[in-house]
Amino acid sequence: MTELAAVLPGAEARWKPLSRLRGRRVPQNVLHWLADDGSLTRRLQAACGPAFRVRVLHQGWGRPQPSEARLLHMRRGETAMLREVELCCGTGVWVFARTVIPARSLRGPLRRLATLGARPLGAVLFSDPALRRGPTQTTHLLPGHALFQAAAVSLAVRPPDLWGRRSLFFLAGKPLLVNEIFLPALVAAHGEGADA
Repeated sequence: MTELAAVLPGAEARWKPLSRLRGRRVPQNVLHWLADDGSLTRRLQAACGPAFRVRVLHQGWGRPQPSEARLLHMRRGETAMLREVELCCGTGVWVFARTVIPARSLRGPLRRLATLGARPLGAVLFSDPALRRGPTQTTHLLPGHALFQAAAVSLAVRPPDLWGRRSLFFLAGKPLLVNEIFLPALVAAHGEGADA
C-alpha cells in the first residue's frame, strides 16, 4: 500500500516536533520555511512588497480538530474561533494559514483578534513584546488529509503533497494555535529563502 493510499479522506494530519525532521525526506527548499522561528508575515511582506495581501476564506465559531483541541487543552465540546486565510503575493497564493483561538482566549484585550478582517494575524502577534511561542511541530500533508484539502482549495493544480508547521502562541498568557502550510508558488519563487 502506498503512502497516498493510506490516507482516508478527511483524515487529520500527523504532527511531529520540528527536531524530528532530521533524516526525513524534507525537500531543502521547504526545510528553511519550516525551521524559521521569526515572523512569517514580515518575511512574506519583505519578499513580496506592496503586492502582499491576506484573503480571508473563513472566520467563525467551530470545533477544532482533535489534535488542535488537545494542544490547546480544550474540553470536549468547547468551541473556538477558526480563521482560515491565504497569504498572497499579487495573484499567487503562497501560504494557507489556519488559526484556532479558544473562546476563553478571546476575553479582555485579545477580543481584537476576532475582528482582524484582512489584517495579518502575524503583525499583531509579533508586535507584542510579551508574545511567547511554544515548540513548532511539522507535518507532511497528502491529498486525503483535511488540512491538505483546505490548503489546496484555491490551487488550479493540486500538488502531490504539502509541508506545514504549527505553533502554539501565548498572548497575555492565553493560547492560540497557528497552522501554516507552504504552497508550491512560494516554494518555487523563494525556495532557498536567502532573499525571502
